[in-house]
Amino acid sequence: MKPIISFQDFSFQYYTQKENTLFHIYLDIYPGEKILIVGPSGSGKSTLGNCINGLIPYAYPGSATGNLTIDGISPFQYDQRKLLFALSQKVGTVLQDPDGQFVGLNVAEDIAFTLENNKVEQPLMKEKVKQIAKIVEMEDFLTSNPFNISGGQKQRVSLAGVMIDDVDILLFDEPLASLDPKTGKTAIELIDRIHQDNKTIIIIEHRLEDVLHCNVDRIVVMDQGRIVMDDRPDRVIASGILSQIGIREPLYVTASRYANIEVTEKMQPSSIAKYDISPYENQLRNWMKHIDVEEVENNRPPVLEIKHLDFQYEKGISILKDINLTIRQGEMVSLVGKNGAGKSTLAKLLVGFEKQDRGTIIVSGENIEGLSIKERATRIGIVLQNPNQMICKTMIYDEIAFGLRNRNEDEESIRIKVERVLKVCGLYEYRNWPISALSYGQKKRVTIASILILEPSILILDEPTAGQDYRHYKEMMEFIKQLNQQGQTIILITHDMHLMLEYTPRAIVLVDGKIQKDEKAYEVLCDQSLTDQAYLKQTSLFTLAQKANIEDAEMFVRCFIHQEKSL
Repeated sequence: MKPIISFQDFSFQYYTQKENTLFHIYLDIYPGEKILIVGPSGSGKSTLGNCINGLIPYAYPGSATGNLTIDGISPFQYDQRKLLFALSQKVGTVLQDPDGQFVGLNVAEDIAFTLENNKVEQPLMKEKVKQIAKIVEMEDFLTSNPFNISGGQKQRVSLAGVMIDDVDILLFDEPLASLDPKTGKTAIELIDRIHQDNKTIIIIEHRLEDVLHCNVDRIVVMDQGRIVMDDRPDRVIASGILSQIGIREPLYVTASRYANIEVTEKMQPSSIAKYDISPYENQLRNWMKHIDVEEVENNRPPVLEIKHLDFQYEKGISILKDINLTIRQGEMVSLVGKNGAGKSTLAKLLVGFEKQDRGTIIVSGENIEGLSIKERATRIGIVLQNPNQMICKTMIYDEIAFGLRNRNEDEESIRIKVERVLKVCGLYEYRNWPISALSYGQKKRVTIASILILEPSILILDEPTAGQDYRHYKEMMEFIKQLNQQGQTIILITHDMHLMLEYTPRAIVLVDGKIQKDEKAYEVLCDQSLTDQAYLKQTSLFTLAQKANIEDAEMFVRCFIHQEKSL
């Protein structure tokens, strides 16, 4: 069979860069295949994707050697004025940042964009839009402005816009970055359903375990602009190459390695459902015996008290209902729940972007209702889910220094603090770059750094690790952990269940605007009923313990968390 996409000894260098981003790529993708591309940030994944959808060389010019063809089109030899149009008939793309591809004034218009371009009659167009919107659970938001819905809802609209387009190749760049676990699972199932229609699917994603909820044909592993492995999922995971280059393995595989179990291809490690752990049950039990699990209670005074908080964006539609919450000084907690549950809205109320309809917010004993946004910023700092909503400077250094300059600190003090944060956030080598040259994940790190440097007493991070590889995730979270150990109170709004397990002893679960549970993180993810209600995902560690016939599966999860923290 002839490949539908073929890279042959292909190298690429952006005109704005001194060195190549891609080196000697050999990759054939055949019609009807589903390919997962993984690699650390800066490995060349997105560049490879942009070569496939035509953004390179049309929007991001550069020089290339070797050969590239996409269903008969050679982008670097094609008429550049016609390139994007020609490839848009063959390749559909869901971008990492959904804001970058909205064109309609409401959700329905955005989904219908391709149909309008193809002059589909309105009755048929409306029916198709309703069908696709229902599949992605956006049928109740068709008249909403796509820029005013939650991050996960935006991603679902982007997915709908691609699903309605009848192309043979579909490219998904970080499709799960903003999605809650259950919606992410649904998205992967939707992509799998599309794949069954004989579409060629390419997924670029950091959340490996979530993507492998449905089968993929191959995993292409990239590092430093090169393909370092291209093989069946079971063989890739068993090889250990993922952890070597800084990609998070499935948690159940990591737990097996902690117990000194040699993970082999024969065990089918790409799927927890198929994973054969039966010969090694005793090894898992023996590992548990050597883990001393300790829990330290925080008995410090409250730093944040929320009492009877209500909020509505539109009259009669409650977003938050009778929220009562106390967070103590020096705590690090997770705020979790499905997209649209009210997590980001609660954060906006705390920092003053919105005003509550009823209730009281007290910080360090002070009612902050009368404080302005600027005054609240000295007490509560927030990093928004979308970095593009925060960035106001052209250069990275200036963006991070912005808050300190507003406080009139001297430039030498600013330089020392900025350089320290740049190093911790993995951005030091880019300190003189324009922000426009960064990836979505790198922009996210810039915005986190710009708030971390201000050292507010309460720090709210909305999806701090979305779109970041495991190495940068660990660097960022270890830095946040250090801040917390120094007394910083931190609230993490996250869909990352591993982050919640490892770094936040306590999890606050929002369901439809109400606090459904407020308890230990491992208890949340071992409660099937609760995870279903909140659109979370029961941890695969719990499933692994059950498969291994371990009686106290919850203790197994706690042992894993302790092991992770001790490394």
